[in-house]
Amino acid sequence: MTARDASSARGFDEMYGALASRDARFDGQFIAGVHSTGIYCRPSCPAVTPKPGNVSFYRTAAAAHEAGLRACKRCQPDAVPGSPDWNLRDDLASRAMRLVQDGVVEREGVGGLARRLGYTSRHLTRVLTTELGAGPLALARAHRAQTARALLASTDLPVSDIAFAAGFGSLRQFNDTMAEVYRATPTELRAITRRGPRGSAVAHPAGGSASISLRLPARPPFDGAGVLRFFADHAIPGLESGDETAFERTLALPHGPAAVRVALDPDQPGVLVQARLADLADVPALSARVRRMFDLDADSVAIDEALGADPALRPLVAAVPGIRIAGVADGEEALFRTLVGQQISVAAARTVLGRLVADLGGGAFPSAAAIAERGPEVLRGPATRIATIIGAAEAVVRGDLRLDVETPAVELRERLLALPGIGPWTADYLAMRALGNPDTLPASDLVIRQSAGALGLPDGVRPLARRAAAWAPWRSYAALHLWRARPARIARRDAA
Repeated sequence: MTARDASSARGFDEMYGALASRDARFDGQFIAGVHSTGIYCRPSCPAVTPKPGNVSFYRTAAAAHEAGLRACKRCQPDAVPGSPDWNLRDDLASRAMRLVQDGVVEREGVGGLARRLGYTSRHLTRVLTTELGAGPLALARAHRAQTARALLASTDLPVSDIAFAAGFGSLRQFNDTMAEVYRATPTELRAITRRGPRGSAVAHPAGGSASISLRLPARPPFDGAGVLRFFADHAIPGLESGDETAFERTLALPHGPAAVRVALDPDQPGVLVQARLADLADVPALSARVRRMFDLDADSVAIDEALGADPALRPLVAAVPGIRIAGVADGEEALFRTLVGQQISVAAARTVLGRLVADLGGGAFPSAAAIAERGPEVLRGPATRIATIIGAAEAVVRGDLRLDVETPAVELRERLLALPGIGPWTADYLAMRALGNPDTLPASDLVIRQSAGALGLPDGVRPLARRAAAWAPWRSYAALHLWRARPARIARRDAA
């Protein structure tokens, strides 16, 4: 991949300028490959700035590996938040990267990755190589190396367990990869990367289970307290608990349930994760899903600059810099939480959802199949709303509706609107929360419209939508600011 191919939104001069000024805002968004030294760095690397003719820029570490470069030991270019491109863009390459980060290649192979995306393995490999500079195997290999580096840096887990947790097939493969990518043995890399207090991990013999502690960085500024507050306000009894300092719940991971606690990192933007895993192989999925739930990879500087350029939104952005989308643990769960919570208070929604968890889920959130079969026995309220919930559950069971991270936002919206009882607000809200789509504004939302009116913005659905076009591609974050800025007279009506 050439320098100018690294990002469609940036040219070589802009990226080289970020490198020359050691601008940390771009860390994780692209990689600088220095061919005279054979290494790749983050933009903020403190080393002497290389000459322009010796530099190429890459969208992924895998592309830099394919070009024969190794990671810089000084700046540790993968010890940063991930690229916001994978949510900002909804193309095939970006959707594939979401699945690679979740560990799908390790669990299902390239064939499984391609099937999830609806393409042949050959076509997928061709697209990823063209767009990202590396095919799915190379991308997965780079992600395994990054996961292993993070575990070496932040835990006391034995090297052999780290190899397994990161998804390597053997200790030899692990050692060879780490030597090639970092030019260091795992033990040497552990000594290099350890800076500051560490997390911990304790493996348990039965079934590879483990208790593990991780630090996941966020790109500053980071309104983590706002995300925690949202989770606490909407916590389902018997499933979740939390306050403005921490959040706890069980996550359904590929190899079994995990008891997870997430708290804000007091030393740097990001979160601290404590989890009891059924299997160490679930570490990549745990990390990816917590990152999505807390929107850790959002480009806060770009978002705040874009929205703050509008005089009406500027005071809101100044009051809450680094606002984040509160993501979801599971797309199907988000669907039913949203449908149950519409047109009732947050407290009432929590009660209904708590009943679903207790009666149909056995302490976990019930499956779509369980809701389709037994939902009428448990759900209360207007018959039309119950019919909508059951109809949506049946669509999920049939495979007509998917709310996975690989689903394009346009496709999700179309399929939702085709179901009886589901309108544009629900489709927009789920695109935002279930997929992490950054550019969705539910312009019909009452609170958004009344907040807009109080700020001197148009409060009609169509006029507001037209005005909001100027906020692209960050309209979801504008929606969050407008919800947060509700006038005092508006009753609390957040969706569940």
